[in-house]
Amino acid sequence: MTYPNWLSQRAHLSGSRLALSFQETQWTFSEINDVALEYAGKLTALGVQKNTRVAILAKSSPEFVFVMYGCLHVGCEMVMLNERLARAELSYQIDDSSADYVLVDDVLKEKVTDSQLILFSRIKGTSPVPFTPQKEWKKERTISIMYTSGTTGNPKGVRQTAENHFSSAVSSALNIGISPEDVWLCVMPLFHISGFSILMRSLIYGMGVRLHDKFDASSCAAELQAGRVTHMSVVGVTLERMLDVLAADEMSVSPKFKTMLAGGGPVPVAYIQRAASYGISVLQTYGMTETSSQTTTLQPADAAQKIGSSGKPLFLYQVKIDGAEKAGDKGEILIHGPQVTPGYIGRFADRNVQEDGWLHTGDVGFLDEEGFLFVVDRRSDLIVSGGENVYPAEIEKVLLAHPAVREAGVCGAPSDEWGEVPVAFVVLNKPVETDELLVYCKEQIASYKVPKRLSIVETLPRNASNKLLRRELKAWL
Repeated sequence: MTYPNWLSQRAHLSGSRLALSFQETQWTFSEINDVALEYAGKLTALGVQKNTRVAILAKSSPEFVFVMYGCLHVGCEMVMLNERLARAELSYQIDDSSADYVLVDDVLKEKVTDSQLILFSRIKGTSPVPFTPQKEWKKERTISIMYTSGTTGNPKGVRQTAENHFSSAVSSALNIGISPEDVWLCVMPLFHISGFSILMRSLIYGMGVRLHDKFDASSCAAELQAGRVTHMSVVGVTLERMLDVLAADEMSVSPKFKTMLAGGGPVPVAYIQRAASYGISVLQTYGMTETSSQTTTLQPADAAQKIGSSGKPLFLYQVKIDGAEKAGDKGEILIHGPQVTPGYIGRFADRNVQEDGWLHTGDVGFLDEEGFLFVVDRRSDLIVSGGENVYPAEIEKVLLAHPAVREAGVCGAPSDEWGEVPVAFVVLNKPVETDELLVYCKEQIASYKVPKRLSIVETLPRNASNKLLRRELKAWL
């Protein structure tokens, strides 16, 4: 099976429609396809060919989009590098991926020393050679490679094929619907699956993308009020910060705005309820790098009745709980469907990504009587205290319900008596004594779940998509 070239086909079908806007500049699909063809010619002149593997290190910008779309036309594999990583971490991923070239945004050139480094400025200044794009793409073609955050051991390079991205985009559209006027506000990093998948949806749907170089709560709140965007992807902390701006500045949200997709872990119920007061529908999702974005999403009709759930599987997918005998039994979440990666690269290339057709996620959750998924926690973050399973997300949820707490992070600390005990780190909205927070926890959860130590900090460690990094909390102990 093959797909038509997404760039060429989209320019043919809806060339005059908005494809991308950044600050005061915008491009139609015809214009962005022309730019992509020019960049494909430039990359070809520099030696990049079909099936070449290139690593890309860049900040979110139109230039980054042009380079990626040029690579799509050429037919090469893109290793998406996280610009927040240290030099040693980047070196590991470049070496592990065996990248033939490393394409680097000029502002990040000090982070990479590689003989095959090509700066964006050099690409831009190169004269393009004549280039004829492929008319069709094979479904098994590897489009992107993204390294997992490495919560356990070394990061793994995850392959994402044309079929993975296409099934993800189509399944999402079947869930939330699409309209010609839709514009997705993209503040997620483009090297991350949450940002990259927005670009893939754009090409497949014919949907516009409003790109920001980074998340800024005030700028995003202004976009929601102005009515320039209809959708947005968020995590709990970015949603909370936007809500604070809306409240502080007494702003309203345009009725043109439709939906926020929330990922990166469970979003506190209080945030979802606050968003609803502004007319914002927040749909909890669940997915991972290995599933090319979301696998389950809570549909708008179910949002009020199933707060805290990540919804049911999207149309093409299946989800089950390993070892569960009845509804409510907790266990590892298993996933099946065309969005699941065919495998890893590099040192993990021989690892079987699926067992009997099912991806073992390493996440713990349960399905209720109606088949709605509730994600409890990362299995690797599980705290076993005195034989009892303690889920950090459950404690964080309680702490976040306290009006003085802005952010919360929980991890396990070694204990001679219990094996492990939970400890908490919180960022405050307003002053509060730690004893008050601990008493509050004791009123909400079992004593063995109450943090044995609680520290007030200025910030919590997060990755580029603002997901909490509990493994780094352990280093603070």
